[in-house]
Amino acid sequence: MTRGSHQFWQRRRASKILPRIRAKPSLKREARLANIVAYKVGMSNLMMIDDSESPAKQQEVNKACTVLEVPQMELYGIRFYRKNPYSGYLEVATEIYSKDAIKKFGIKTENNDTKLNKFKEELKKFQDATALIVAYPETTGSDQKHIERFESFVDAKNIEEKFLFLSNNLGKEIKIDSTFKQGEYIDVTAITKGKGWQGAIKRFGVSRHSHKATQKIRSGSILGSYGIGKILYTVPRPGQMGFNYRTERNKRILKIGNPEQVSEVNKKSGFINYGNVKNSFVIVEGSIPGTQKRLVRLRESLSRTINSKPREPKIITILK
Repeated sequence: MTRGSHQFWQRRRASKILPRIRAKPSLKREARLANIVAYKVGMSNLMMIDDSESPAKQQEVNKACTVLEVPQMELYGIRFYRKNPYSGYLEVATEIYSKDAIKKFGIKTENNDTKLNKFKEELKKFQDATALIVAYPETTGSDQKHIERFESFVDAKNIEEKFLFLSNNLGKEIKIDSTFKQGEYIDVTAITKGKGWQGAIKRFGVSRHSHKATQKIRSGSILGSYGIGKILYTVPRPGQMGFNYRTERNKRILKIGNPEQVSEVNKKSGFINYGNVKNSFVIVEGSIPGTQKRLVRLRESLSRTINSKPREPKIITILK
């Protein structure tokens, strides 16, 4: 962070623990989900063969990585969008749910999975279709007790392929290996670690005052020009630090593991502030925002060319 940086404005607390996804890729591949959720377990190290163009190419290197645990997820509904004739924006037209979801969540609607043929004939009325997914955190090592319901875009060529993919998977479990592949690059969206109310020096990195300049040393700088009627937002002021929405782009997936492979990543004493991994997991190169047990969202990278030819990582061993 540079001195007095205003790169992210406003620096306010996130309203929800579930990060929001505002952008979607337009790669138009085979139909699959564009984003899922996971829980941050902690950081680790692994030995792998460097397949980049760095000076250490084709040599054994030690890579810092982050372990994410993927909860059990289910596609419980389909949401259709249509264009508003006045504003031109997409708005929710209707939704359809599986019978189990209607009973489980108490949804009051008659649109269940028995009426899929009816919606298939009316696809021309809609511009987009998205997936409604529920995640069960009790299948992971996180302490979260309540379920997480979220919406995910579908990456496909047209709405017909999206509807075919969603109707075939309605009411079924979502697997991580059917969404992402090893070696692929993703964008990770999470909420950063909260640090509470902090002063201008820690929040923006401005300098301390000389002990001869004023009676206050850590009070920040001048608030504005003489006679101004308000304080501009560009002036570094004390306030909330951390607990903000942040997205880190182009994080490489080094490994995708199933529940039978958790012994490869679990440590003898468990991960600090988390415990042991119980379900499917993802190992991502580098660090990601947030603390342990923080809910993060994994999205396809918005870069159109970075995933054109994903390389399979050659992992030697995962250090514990």
